[in-house]
Amino acid sequence: MVGTKGAETSLRLAESMLELIQRHGYSGTGLNTVVEHAGAPKGSLYFHFPQGKEALGEKAVELAAARFGSLVAESALGSATPGEILGHVIDELAGMLDDSGFQLGCPVSVVTLEMGAQSERLRDACANAFESWIAPVSELLIAHGSPRPVARALATAVVSMVEGAVIVSRAQQSTEPLYCAAQALAVLLEQGTEASA
Repeated sequence: MVGTKGAETSLRLAESMLELIQRHGYSGTGLNTVVEHAGAPKGSLYFHFPQGKEALGEKAVELAAARFGSLVAESALGSATPGEILGHVIDELAGMLDDSGFQLGCPVSVVTLEMGAQSERLRDACANAFESWIAPVSELLIAHGSPRPVARALATAVVSMVEGAVIVSRAQQSTEPLYCAAQALAVLLEQGTEASA
């Protein structure tokens, strides 16, 4: 059983992997760089992740999924409508992009694009991450009156458009694509809830 110190080291390694994937991609992130970035003992990587880079990448994707899920949940606490929740999430993502000089993006999309055809393990981790965002957004829409099939379709569209907008924003070095996506999604969400009324 891994003690508290071991759990902290494992988390530090996953957090470093996550940040480095955001900056350099999965393929551009070497394990020695992760260990150095994490300030971890050299032997700790294979102690905590004996299956190597894919296992560490999987953990980083899971961490990214949990963090984005927390952002959505926190946004829902102080917002009345799905559109307001989306607006808060977009503001947070835009701030992250801007603060990082458009260097940080979504590590889940990065790993999907780089490794989805090469690693079933990482593709599954990415698919699970996206599902972990689609499902609660769908439930939120259901709670606001959307029928389940409509809610599921809208939630999938929301996650897909936000992911795409983050990529375009990085390419254009501008948060405008994110806010354009938010405007289009606000209309879709309004139509989706009105259709059920």
